[in-house]
Amino acid sequence: MITAIAELLEHETAGDPISGLKWTRKTTEKIAAQLKRLKIDVSAKTVARLLKEMGYSLRVNHKRLESGNRNPPPRKVRNRQFEYISRMRKKFARCGNPVVSGDGKKKEKVGNFKNPGNSWEKEPYAVYDHDFASDAAGKAVPYSVYDTLANLGFVVVGISHETPAFVVRAIVSWWREDGQNRYPDKEELLILVDSGGGNGWRSRGWKYHLQHELCDRYGLTVTVCHYPPGASKWNPADHRLHSEISKNWAGKPLESYETALKYIRTTKTKTGLRVRARMERKRYATGERITNRQMATLCLTRHKTNPDWNYTLAPHHCEM
Repeated sequence: MITAIAELLEHETAGDPISGLKWTRKTTEKIAAQLKRLKIDVSAKTVARLLKEMGYSLRVNHKRLESGNRNPPPRKVRNRQFEYISRMRKKFARCGNPVVSGDGKKKEKVGNFKNPGNSWEKEPYAVYDHDFASDAAGKAVPYSVYDTLANLGFVVVGISHETPAFVVRAIVSWWREDGQNRYPDKEELLILVDSGGGNGWRSRGWKYHLQHELCDRYGLTVTVCHYPPGASKWNPADHRLHSEISKNWAGKPLESYETALKYIRTTKTKTGLRVRARMERKRYATGERITNRQMATLCLTRHKTNPDWNYTLAPHHCEM
């Protein structure tokens, strides 16, 4: 029964990247009704008990709205996007085409700083009593690419800023070092990302670099679906990968970049998650401007459903 519930909630789960807490948009009554259609007759109370065993929890209101989300989309539009993403994931999975989730993890100071959480140690770590940036050896800027079909993570740790150019470089690194070997005959890729940051739907640089560095260079047709504003916790990389990394290095200072990479690479779960990681030492400057002429070079088709959030980029040698 737990397996059936997990399948029903596969695309309906969100989670906290730090605590690992999971939640879903579906009520226990709706889940029980769906199970009944599968010839599994259980009550809503039984569903609630099973959800608790699976790591889900009842949630109360908290002041945790994402900054900048002062005009959230209407619920109807938001729900339509969730449903569309679910359909696209199933469509690509049926064809064996790769589906990846891209997301930037919280930036971390590199040095002998306190890291939230607890760990089993003979002696506590001695760390700085203040988190002054001047004491840091630098900052770690992790961007993750999570392969939802293979349950594999690929994290690129930068040293400067999460710009569109850096984000695309991370995705290109995943494809070059892992993706094209795992999916050698595939020419289509689905990328699930948030609405803001270096991969925001408004970002010209994000689309421009995807076109020229991924689509054109590797002959890939790339479909992008953005989670609605304020819905970053539904991004699979956030609750399936970032939460596990945070638990792995909880309570341990990230004394160096190598230390951070070590904890990322040793992150694993009983369900088979494994993670690769690499450094990106190039510095990326903010404020890049993409002109109208450059945007006109894109081979971009917007989808009928929420066209700002769903679009496909094709390599220039292909007909749209």
